[in-house]
Amino acid sequence: MRREDLHAILTDHAADRAHPVAPPDPCSCPVRVLADRPDGTVVRHGHVVVKAHAPDADAALHARLAAAASPRLAGVVLRPLAGAPAQAAGRLLTCWPYGTPVDPAAPGAAPWEETAVLLARLHRVPPAVLGATPPPARGPEKAARALARLRDSPLRGPARAAVLAAGAGASAPRARTGPAVCHGDLHLGQLVRDPQPGRGWVLIDVDDMGLGDPLWDLARPAAWFACGLMAPEEWVRFLTAYREAGGTAAGPPGEEWRELDGPARALTAQIAAQALVKAEQAGRPLDEDESAFVDACARMAPLPPGRAVDAAT
Repeated sequence: MRREDLHAILTDHAADRAHPVAPPDPCSCPVRVLADRPDGTVVRHGHVVVKAHAPDADAALHARLAAAASPRLAGVVLRPLAGAPAQAAGRLLTCWPYGTPVDPAAPGAAPWEETAVLLARLHRVPPAVLGATPPPARGPEKAARALARLRDSPLRGPARAAVLAAGAGASAPRARTGPAVCHGDLHLGQLVRDPQPGRGWVLIDVDDMGLGDPLWDLARPAAWFACGLMAPEEWVRFLTAYREAGGTAAGPPGEEWRELDGPARALTAQIAAQALVKAEQAGRPLDEDESAFVDACARMAPLPPGRAVDAAT
């Protein structure tokens, strides 16, 4: 199916949900394609967002949606709109309320502390109270898949070798706690303002949410810090807020890298691998942030485990 046809289907579906009774005049609601990737296409119509999930989305998505709708995750994860997922063009479609995202043009206003508190609250929720047992979180799987795509790509050269070496050196973490409910794909694009009055930021995109080691949710901010893309003071504020909110994955102050080193290496290699493959497919050079992750892999590859933070120096 052409992308334009899928966009039209999602737009019509969103309009139907936004206006159960047709408005008397032509609709003036904002309509936008918010994301268009192989793993998900997202269209907004006014206060409703419709997402077409990846073609291989399966029964695990239904369990993730049930968990997101649990009252125990209210104020932590954006709740889907009521109703079973629809299906169109071989894709599952889900509906969500529209929330204002983080402004990418204002990095200094990034809600790091709020993000840390949300993660801590998510990690503390007993899985048994969600009503549906979430499937495994897909963080480790996504890292392995990104490295496999790079390994199978036609790309050759020192950058590819450095990224694969850094990924191979990412040892499995030693979980401090049992399996926790994890987001699975944390980044600032996964936060929006909850449209319900009186609520703040909430997490979105449950496609990778599930049970796993909560260290993986901390790994991406750790990778940003190690690559020099997150200021040291922001990293400290993030960890402090996570610990003060009861987060259990980071360990005591001063010992966080003993636990975070392996996942941070894996996420750095994952992001770098994705960047190399996308740049090669588009026939373009790496941008500044992408280069930072590839360069970090080159610095990390010779480092022994436990020293990923040295990539920032």
